[in-house]
Amino acid sequence: MRKYPAVLAAAGLLAALQLPAAAQEKYPTRPITLIVPFPAGGGVDAVGRIVADKLSGALGQQVVVDNRGGAAGVIGTRAAVKATPDGYTLVMAHTGTTSINPSLFANVGYDPRKDFTPIGLISSTPVTLMAHPSFAAKSIADLIAMAKREPGKLNFGTAPPGTGSHLAAELFKATAGIDVTIVPYKGTAALTNDLIGGHVPVGFNVLAPAMGSLQAGSLRAIAVAGPTRSNIFPDVPTVIESGLPGFEAVLHYGLLAPAGTPNEIIVRLNKELRTLLEAPEVRQRIATDGGDPLPSTPTEYAADIDKEEAKWSALIRRLKLKVE
Repeated sequence: MRKYPAVLAAAGLLAALQLPAAAQEKYPTRPITLIVPFPAGGGVDAVGRIVADKLSGALGQQVVVDNRGGAAGVIGTRAAVKATPDGYTLVMAHTGTTSINPSLFANVGYDPRKDFTPIGLISSTPVTLMAHPSFAAKSIADLIAMAKREPGKLNFGTAPPGTGSHLAAELFKATAGIDVTIVPYKGTAALTNDLIGGHVPVGFNVLAPAMGSLQAGSLRAIAVAGPTRSNIFPDVPTVIESGLPGFEAVLHYGLLAPAGTPNEIIVRLNKELRTLLEAPEVRQRIATDGGDPLPSTPTEYAADIDKEEAKWSALIRRLKLKVE
């Protein structure tokens, strides 16, 4: 909460005490912009549109999705930093933008702790290793053997540097001890299209943009990078089961506001976010995209950002990864 200058403290005391109730009654009085710092059609966009749709009804004002893709979420997230902290600009975040980019990019242009106030977590989804149906490797063991027979020749598609799928590919290379070429795409929708078209044979991707293709058989899941198997694809093993102990790459999605947004607005938004995540329809929509609801308090979300940052920054330092 903002601190008032001492000379104004006495005169503003009554107004300060009355502010939370008044602001809560008045907010929101106009449409809210939800910046999604990734292209339309991807995993972050899918979660953002679920939230925007349901928050619009809960708040009585339209929540408008504003896709500002580029640089693994950096461009859109930077734009959110500059927004007026009044609750009318929010930003969809995920593990990449909050816990990977600040360590990976030489000049990311924002600090997730200083420049934003956490509202709450939304959901989690495992990164999944998937391939074109014609791809010869049917398992992690097959894939590793293939890569070792022809070092440097196998292309791995991923989302842009700084995303969970890109870091998952780097982690996979290091853990399996293989030499493959990582081919980063501008977004998960573009990656999915090239996997379907066979332009890249295999890749780490999120489930949402690929769900229909996986279910139709035009893509094949080899393994999920979560701690347990997916409820939607129970026959697909985890990477851990497949011979790489401890291998996990799970993305957490959440909602942030620019730093300085009044606490009463954060409390209101968190309340509405937690309520919508309890709705059976929302839980089903998240599950249909391969995710799990993950409601939290703002404090729990802040702790999650710290925990994920510690994990991924250690990998970035160990592999000496850096994007200028």
